[in-house]
Amino acid sequence: MANIKVVNLSGDQVGEFQLADEVFGAEVNEALLWEAVKHYRAALRQGTAATKNKKLVSGSGKKLWKQKGTGRARVGSVRSPIWRHGGTVHGPQPRSYEYQFPKKKLMGALRSALAAKLADGKLTVVDTLEVKEPKTKLYRQALDKLDAKKTALLVESGKKLTDNLFLGSRNLDGVELVLSSEVHPYDLLRYEHAVFSKDALEALQETLKKSVSKRKPAVKEVA
Repeated sequence: MANIKVVNLSGDQVGEFQLADEVFGAEVNEALLWEAVKHYRAALRQGTAATKNKKLVSGSGKKLWKQKGTGRARVGSVRSPIWRHGGTVHGPQPRSYEYQFPKKKLMGALRSALAAKLADGKLTVVDTLEVKEPKTKLYRQALDKLDAKKTALLVESGKKLTDNLFLGSRNLDGVELVLSSEVHPYDLLRYEHAVFSKDALEALQETLKKSVSKRKPAVKEVA
């Protein structure tokens, strides 16, 4: 098992954290990451596109002229789809684009995203994300010292989330705060740098280790 440095918000090393091979030792599955991102973005779609059909478009429903004897084409309503300003046939209607995604695939994608962040050197573990005062300036200074100057994802465990952390980080441009139980592969790929508290990474690692399917031992044939 590999170890990663644990630093404080000033960037000084204060310890080490042991990484599980089941989580960080696997190869990055790019196809699985693509599926996870596609599923996440599909759920974000509003699905509000709509067109008016023959029933909804404005206009009288009265038959314009009699069926036979006029020499003109048969027509039943001014709202006919083949007429100008008529209804639309098979047009888009409001719907949800969300679909089910297997939990095992989601956990696998999350392991791949974490392994990719570690391989790129963009994963930082801090002993705590807590500061003395809920000031955005303090978190901006801390992220600069952690070399997370562009975009960053802050991950904290639910038990350690405080008002100082929430209020101090919410106004930072390009920075998002999520719980370890809610982090998604899309979040890790979207932001350049991931900053985990030690408790958050430990909780997430335990969850991912449990999700790894254990292979059944081979049964030896008795001669």
